Amino acid sequence: MLNVKNVTVRYGEHTIVDNLSFRLHEGQWLMLAGPNGAGKSTLIETISQGVPYTGTIELHGRDIRRYRPNQLARKIGVLAQKNSVGYAYTVEEVVGLGRYAHTPGFLSSRSDGGKDLVEKALELTGLEPLRHSSVLTLSGGELQRTFLAQVFAQDPEILILDEPANHLDLVYQKHIFSLIHEWLRQPGRAVLSVVHDLSLAKRYGTHAVLKNRGKCAAQGAIEDVLTPEHLSGVYDMDVYAWMREMLNQWK
Repeated sequence: MLNVKNVTVRYGEHTIVDNLSFRLHEGQWLMLAGPNGAGKSTLIETISQGVPYTGTIELHGRDIRRYRPNQLARKIGVLAQKNSVGYAYTVEEVVGLGRYAHTPGFLSSRSDGGKDLVEKALELTGLEPLRHSSVLTLSGGELQRTFLAQVFAQDPEILILDEPANHLDLVYQKHIFSLIHEWLRQPGRAVLSVVHDLSLAKRYGTHAVLKNRGKCAAQGAIEDVLTPEHLSGVYDMDVYAWMREMLNQWK
């Protein structure tokens, strides 16, 4: 579905993403993992066409630059790590904006048959009780859920998520990742997400790209990437030993 080929992103003399290539296929949940400064979030912005780059990104075999913004929005939904709003829209209104890409024209009504998708998105993310609340009154976790619901309502083929559990407490971390897992079970869908929590990556990911200082340290099936050898080389510590030590506290 998505083919990233030899993509490089530079800011001045600094190379943030260094000649990276990978593929995202239907049914995959590809985790982008690695320490801070590895270029994970920059890669998300690059695929979203938010930063200049060299190389090629293909969506269904077509250069992603050739898609119009509304066409791209029907194919790819992006949840950023941080979202902010400056107007007192209600939760329902913000979620409804996810249907904008499906309207035929600027002056067209948003009644495009997507009302049921908006309702389902509100239900799935537990936002029904807050549907009439101003987003300016929401907590960070509630706001994150609102924008996730907007992406669900958008009904894309590919979800791109930058730390989807950011600001969420444990209950909603589990809830959100389970929702995305169920969303992925439908045909013609794939997920690409940035994660810092390697336990979540290992639990839900099918594949991974492990990045370090802009470069790809390993990629492939999740069990082949998140190995003691690969993780130790990237994080400069025994990650497996640390994870076991943390788990032992709960015995």
